[in-house]
Amino acid sequence: MTSAAIQILSSDAVRRIDREVAKYPADQKQSAVMSALAIAQDEHGWLSAEVMDAVAHHLGMPTVAVYEVASFYSMYNLKPTGRFKLTICTNLPCALQGASNAAKHLKERLGIGFGETTGDGRFTLKEGECMGACGDAPVVLINNKRMASFMNPAELDALLDELAADAARAEPAPINSR
Repeated sequence: MTSAAIQILSSDAVRRIDREVAKYPADQKQSAVMSALAIAQDEHGWLSAEVMDAVAHHLGMPTVAVYEVASFYSMYNLKPTGRFKLTICTNLPCALQGASNAAKHLKERLGIGFGETTGDGRFTLKEGECMGACGDAPVVLINNKRMASFMNPAELDALLDELAADAARAEPAPINSR
């Protein structure tokens, strides 16, 4: 790996990617590309061209192939997102179970549309494809890691309040000036 790539991916990220690579035959390192992108995104918050280049170099594959994977799947962020990326499935089965109303409620409550981030940088709202939980619709995926099911307006408000409180606890206290 070049020194530039080492600077972009931490030694911990490289170690985790290598653990994923080890799951495949030696001549099939590129099979770990999805895991490698997820690891890199977890570290950086999103996938810049430099980060994707580093992943491609580490896996020994063309950068365009890495870009194709990252741009095809909705779980990868190709631009910075809010602290909490909320992805709501609006496919037909979920829409029939209230996802359209849930999406409308989120847009109104957050004051943003799909693909936008709130002014405070806390929330990004995304429209997602099937998450394999149609029986639990409406479904919201938080930061690609946590799934919230049966999300009616009251449940959505509770979720947003919980996440906002988490963000407030994590933010540094303002400096008092006299």
